[in-house]
Amino acid sequence: MNSTTDTSAAVATRPVRGPLAWLLRLNLPVPERSEAEIEAEVERDYSWNFTVNLLDGGFFWFGASFISATTILPLFVSKLSDNPFWIGLLAVIAQAAWFLPQLFTANWLEKLARQKPVVVNLGLFLERLPVWGIVASAVVAGRSPALALGILFTSYAWHGLGAGWVAASWQDLIARIFPLDRRGRFFGTTMFVGNGAAAAGAALSGWLLVAFPFPTNFAYVFGIAATAILLSWFSLALAREPALTPKGPHRSNRQFMVELPDLLRHDHNFRRFLLSRMLMAMGGMGTGFVTVAAVQRWHIPDSTVGLYTAALMVGQMTGNLTFGFLADRKGHKLCMQLGILASLLGFALALAAPVAELYFLVFTLLGIGSAAVMVSGILIVLEFCEPARRPTYIGIANTGVGLVGIVAPLLGAALAEAGYGWLFAASALVLLLAWALMRWWVRDPRWARATDPGKEITQP
Repeated sequence: MNSTTDTSAAVATRPVRGPLAWLLRLNLPVPERSEAEIEAEVERDYSWNFTVNLLDGGFFWFGASFISATTILPLFVSKLSDNPFWIGLLAVIAQAAWFLPQLFTANWLEKLARQKPVVVNLGLFLERLPVWGIVASAVVAGRSPALALGILFTSYAWHGLGAGWVAASWQDLIARIFPLDRRGRFFGTTMFVGNGAAAAGAALSGWLLVAFPFPTNFAYVFGIAATAILLSWFSLALAREPALTPKGPHRSNRQFMVELPDLLRHDHNFRRFLLSRMLMAMGGMGTGFVTVAAVQRWHIPDSTVGLYTAALMVGQMTGNLTFGFLADRKGHKLCMQLGILASLLGFALALAAPVAELYFLVFTLLGIGSAAVMVSGILIVLEFCEPARRPTYIGIANTGVGLVGIVAPLLGAALAEAGYGWLFAASALVLLLAWALMRWWVRDPRWARATDPGKEITQP
């Protein structure tokens, strides 16, 4: 072990006092083990970790469907205020809160021997418990709409930013406990089950909203969300993680930020991927306007909109399973290309569809594209670097996408003013560029990764 590793290990394992040190298990020693021993532990716990993490995903997405920022929360906000500012603020929080914090936690996370305490112990207070504040907003909504708004946005922002704060740690945890050639099937299966649970949740929430008066109906809906998300936390807490000795250098946050441009300058393949990934995010600027375009063009009934949602779910569930297993065999780059093409075709069809019925195919294609982003868009980043740098690469990729996620809806709204045709055409063209860059400019990191400045190697 070299001097840098010795120093890093000492920093990460020396006794630290205080409640935060206890929560993060910083005072526990890191056993010295070979890579073969760590791999054997991961293999031994594979079935257990698959099961408990699958339960985590099922419970979480079931609960999340009851606080959907696309349907449920905007409806609740509209009953508290007719000011469109609140709906816009809700959309910004929903699209940016999870992505933005991840880069700013990366330097700290690279010094930790264990990621599970961050995800589970800190995540309880940062991500899970704040959902109960959303329940409280419904409880007080009948007496004080203004107070309910304040509690809702405070709790939802706390939940979103808190989830973003632990997100890089969760992604690194997934990389630690699942072998490279089985991450895709785990993630795809989990998202398939999660989408199915979310569909069931959407049906139940729809019934509750009709069966009970306001605000009791929302109190029940939000209460189910908080309970299910807490149950998902209990499942995740059962995961088994091998402790790894930190190998990165100990540096200040300022040093960390100063080094980021050099990382992007030297790692050509990752920089190209990042550009393509951000173009994918920008190409999604028309997604939120597809339903509105169909309603305005053909005056379709609300029941048809519900069927469009079902088509979107079918696309997502099909894509999740397909891309999960395909990625384990062929790599995530291929899945990303297929997902981009599916979204591109969806927008092209939305632009040219002569009848409303073709929008069922539009939403199915957009669902397939969304699945590629969820499965391969997350997992491919884990393969661009050595394990010690995963939090940094995750942070760069996701925070970059988060920044685009703020701009894309605003640009989409501006183009929609000129006409939905212009918006869908622009989305398709941007996605075409993203596909071309991913196809011919980015190399699959599983087979080729930049190990030295300007140099790549190809694995047999």
